[in-house]
Amino acid sequence: MERLTLVIANKNYSSWSLRPWLAMRQAGIPFTEILISLAETPEAKAVFQKYSPSRRVPVLIDGDLTLWESIAICEYVAEQFPLAQLWPREQKARAVARTISAEMHSGFVSLRQNMPMDIRARHPGEGLTPDVGNDIARITTIWRECRTTYGGEGKFLFGHFTIADAMFAPVVTRFVTYGVEVDGISEQYQESILALEAMRAWSAAAQAETETVPNRL
Repeated sequence: MERLTLVIANKNYSSWSLRPWLAMRQAGIPFTEILISLAETPEAKAVFQKYSPSRRVPVLIDGDLTLWESIAICEYVAEQFPLAQLWPREQKARAVARTISAEMHSGFVSLRQNMPMDIRARHPGEGLTPDVGNDIARITTIWRECRTTYGGEGKFLFGHFTIADAMFAPVVTRFVTYGVEVDGISEQYQESILALEAMRAWSAAAQAETETVPNRL
């Protein structure tokens, strides 16, 4: 059994699960995966209670240490596996990467509420309220600024793949599901995320799921 265990939920719906899963998988960090259902059943609730102090996912288990919250998990993994370079090497870029990751973690509530992650679905034009439009504009501004300032010759926000890219990956799936039109730089960035081997594996697993779970973010 691998040293690390990552507890996640339905790959079609769980944006929070995708973030550390993608960061760890893309960095080649070995872990055991436990997938539990978001459905409000007694069985699912019992499993959540077993693994998660907050009764939410994701949860990372490393021996007698249990961590929850996706950004905290990613920070821990980056410290434990420094050669994976999950943050930018340059100090200023690293500070900006942490800032936009925190903004993604705590913000964009309208987008989350009106365009929930649903990889299997296609709902072009749905959920595009004025507040969602503002969220989209802010996100694409972040993408353009980071790609222009820090992207260099790489394909991602800070050149090579980092935690910041993992934090925004669920947004990419949302933009595909709801047919959100973006500028050229943002479109190229989305294509780079979707082309990742780990992202393709997650999306394929999401497509294979059959469970339908309402009222998720």
